[in-house]
Amino acid sequence: MRSETIARNYAEALFELGERSGQTARYADLIDAVAAAVETTPAVQGVLMSPRVPKAEKARLLSAALRDVPGEFVRFLQAVVKRGRQQLLREIANEYYAMLDIKLNRVRAAVTLARPADEALRRSITEALCRELGKEVLPTFSVDPDILGGTIVRVGERIHDGSVRRRMTKLRRQLLAR
Repeated sequence: MRSETIARNYAEALFELGERSGQTARYADLIDAVAAAVETTPAVQGVLMSPRVPKAEKARLLSAALRDVPGEFVRFLQAVVKRGRQQLLREIANEYYAMLDIKLNRVRAAVTLARPADEALRRSITEALCRELGKEVLPTFSVDPDILGGTIVRVGERIHDGSVRRRMTKLRRQLLAR
């Protein structure tokens, strides 16, 4: 089975736990935090990924480290580790967020600009995207001076390229075709 499918199955199980307990959004934050800790903390990554550390010890360490977290969430993580799927934690978190976005009728958009945007421009772009898509939009902004001006917006697999660079390339092709 592909890792995406496995991660989706785990995310669905966690999402169901979150729905039953009324903590769907909190579980999204928790699984993201755990995945980030594994990615960015070599000591955590070393313990969870090491075949030399027994799975029972990993489960005990998770339980001790996550004392303030709902027990069912900790048991979920322990089940992931018990089955040797801890390397999929980031993918599980991403799949979980995708399910939460569907439930909350929102989308994530990557917005690329030629220069840094002030807060007013960010708000304006976000509002325009919300109107256009009919959903709440969670944008992430990045800067790429090579686009010269305009914006590039990516929502899922769809890309709207309104950059000056693209317009200039299109104009160049039209002029060369004559």
